[in-house]
Amino acid sequence: QVQLVESGGGLVQAGGSLRLSCTTSGSIISIKTMGWYRQAPGKQRELVATSAYGGTTNYADSVKGRFTISRDNTKKTVYLKMNNLKPEDTGVYYCNIDWFGTSIPSWGQGTQVTVSS
Repeated sequence: QVQLVESGGGLVQAGGSLRLSCTTSGSIISIKTMGWYRQAPGKQRELVATSAYGGTTNYADSVKGRFTISRDNTKKTVYLKMNNLKPEDTGVYYCNIDWFGTSIPSWGQGTQVTVSS
């Protein structure tokens, strides 16, 4: 079974920065899209950013200009650099991978990000 291991969450003051990492045990050639989603208390999970196989990136409007998604295929790792964090960025951040050949995505266990005002 493919595993996604996340790290990098924590508590930070507004205006601060964090970098999340997610490493997969799956095959890099099977990865279609790697991305990050988040879920705030009482809210639905929402897309934060994605990085597609061809290099195309996509961001939620609320994080554009502040967050950067990147990937290191040699390490099978996707990163999310978050700058100028705001209290509304608080939530559990989940790594997500969509695979070629299947409609079933993989999810990480989630990492908590808390931004204090």
